[in-house]
Amino acid sequence: MSLRLDEITPEEVRTLADKFETRALEDVLRWTWDRFGPRAAIGTSFQGAGLVMIHHAVKAGLPFPVFTLDTQLLFPETYELQRRLENFFEIKIESLIPELSLEEQAKDFGPELWKSRPDTCCSIRKVEPLQKKLTQLAVWITGIRRQQSDTRESTRILELYHFDILNDRYILKLNPMAPWDRDRVWAYLREHKIPYNPLQDRGYRSIGCYPCTRATSDAESERAGRWTGFDKSECGIHTFLGQSI
Repeated sequence: MSLRLDEITPEEVRTLADKFETRALEDVLRWTWDRFGPRAAIGTSFQGAGLVMIHHAVKAGLPFPVFTLDTQLLFPETYELQRRLENFFEIKIESLIPELSLEEQAKDFGPELWKSRPDTCCSIRKVEPLQKKLTQLAVWITGIRRQQSDTRESTRILELYHFDILNDRYILKLNPMAPWDRDRVWAYLREHKIPYNPLQDRGYRSIGCYPCTRATSDAESERAGRWTGFDKSECGIHTFLGQSI
């Protein structure tokens, strides 16, 4: 069930966002579960921050649904990690599949669309499946961190997100990992022995689809390895999907 605007006001969202800056991650997640229950779900692409967040939720006994976007173009290591995480956390992670198969997409738009029109490819394989999922939720919980890129520096922990402007649909977007830096995330992962993508150890600091992801150096931003050669640093699920208000 999607969010009704009479459930929470923009003013309350802004007040809570300020309050959550000094609250522990578990407290923020518990507030969300207590208020919205399974209408709040964690979306993850299995980056480090998302794994830290899932671990906190599981430890606290907060059974949020967890989902991921399966573009059918992920690295083999990513698919294997999903299986390992389901066993580690003892949860089921829902995979959201695009309506068009890769073969259908190639027939309709030409082969290897990601090379010629990456925004269109991302829209088909990520944005549209996510938008469909968000219509079923009141809260979308993400692993976004401010440190990841310039486009994410202003991320607030809680935002009212107008994700479907055409049909005037809103959702709460919860970004509880926003204040965490990379070192803190990886210290937590190692301390709790949480499985992570082995590509991380090979210089892939942000991992998406295999045709559009490369390893990066420490001198580059975390997301510099995405869509090399294009003026693009976001797939669209946090940008042209909608807007925060």
